[in-house]
Amino acid sequence: MRSIRWLAVIPFLALIVGPFFVNRATPVILGLPFLLAWIVAWILLTSLIMAVIYAADPANREDET
Repeated sequence: MRSIRWLAVIPFLALIVGPFFVNRATPVILGLPFLLAWIVAWILLTSLIMAVIYAADPANREDET
């Protein structure tokens, strides 16, 4: 289980380090500058990654007796 928790580092790096590489106004995605679209996308992806970590955690499984 400990190894899957490292997935939580990916959104952190994407939101902290990523803007240094994607800081540009073009292209425009759904009317948003690329940097803002990047941040919104990673906020949504963070929810999915946390859901995967939660589902993989054995402490969150109910006993099926």
